[in-house]
Amino acid sequence: MKLQQSSDQDLVKLYLNGEETVLEELLNRHKSKIYTSIYLLVKDQYLAEDIFQDAFIKVVNTLRSGRYNEEGKFLPWVMRIAHNLVIDHFRKEKRAPMITSADGTDVFNLLQFHEESAEDKLLREQTHFDLRKMIHLLPDDQKEVLIMRHYADLSFKEIADLTDVSINTALGRMRYALNNLRKMMKVKEVS
Repeated sequence: MKLQQSSDQDLVKLYLNGEETVLEELLNRHKSKIYTSIYLLVKDQYLAEDIFQDAFIKVVNTLRSGRYNEEGKFLPWVMRIAHNLVIDHFRKEKRAPMITSADGTDVFNLLQFHEESAEDKLLREQTHFDLRKMIHLLPDDQKEVLIMRHYADLSFKEIADLTDVSINTALGRMRYALNNLRKMMKVKEVS
């Protein structure tokens, strides 16, 4: 059987049985999603790479020590490790994350606008700036779910696993985040 067709669980078993090379397949399989979710939160390429490497060092150490027991849940387990490392970083730094895409560009500039006038560009930039400010005013738990869902493209199940809450709680936080953003936008329209 080819490694690419093996499940994560099968690859972990092979690794635990001494097949060191399967770790590269696991890493390649999930690197983009894990790195992107880290980068969206820290907005620094080098810091994201450091946290990503730290996460995989923890993964390897946990696997080697025989303490891995997340049967069939490899990706959510690694994402939770990475997420905890990001939280640790922000606790140390005490600063809020900015929201960017995997290549370092502002997520609000990802849409392509053709034949955009100077006035349209100014309006778009102001709208994105206002939206960013509003997102940063959300409570941390709501902001976290919004970023993970819309910018890291995680499912609510993955978000629930990473944040150690039920799916209903993750859904509720998203609903509150969107409602709060709507309220802030209405207040802005009135003023």
